[in-house]
Amino acid sequence: MKCPHCNNELNELPLCYGIEAPYYFYTVPEEKRTELIRDFCVIDEQHFFIRGHIEIPIIDNKERFIWSVWVTLSEENFLKSNELLHVEGRENEKPYFGWLSTELSIYPLTTLSLKIMVHTQEVGAVPLIELEQTNHPLAVEQREGITMERVKEIAHLINHSQ
Repeated sequence: MKCPHCNNELNELPLCYGIEAPYYFYTVPEEKRTELIRDFCVIDEQHFFIRGHIEIPIIDNKERFIWSVWVTLSEENFLKSNELLHVEGRENEKPYFGWLSTELSIYPLTTLSLKIMVHTQEVGAVPLIELEQTNHPLAVEQREGITMERVKEIAHLINHSQ
């Protein structure tokens, strides 16, 4: 398959892109970066982050496009989500309010600090992130879905920004 934008060969079209750490992790000195593990991050024992997925429907397709992102939670909700990490039935937990803590630079407006709700999933599954219903392009895409052409455009933008 060829990229429709630059004609480079695409072996496979990725449907998930992830970020290694919250945006703010890189803005503080290394000695204050208290903890970063696969799905959780604490900075300076004051800022609490978890990783989750923003799922975007792909129009006329069963697949979903996924942004694997970081969000910040209150300390109380962060601790609660950790306590429930291996508890059956945790998907029945009420959603947690938070703020998106990942900059997705392919969007014309910043994605930092967009209001979100974290929906805990079954044990072993990554939480789902629901954006506040605004006119931000990312929120619109989550709400209305994207075409496969948009997925290709995202792949092109990401491959050429690195």
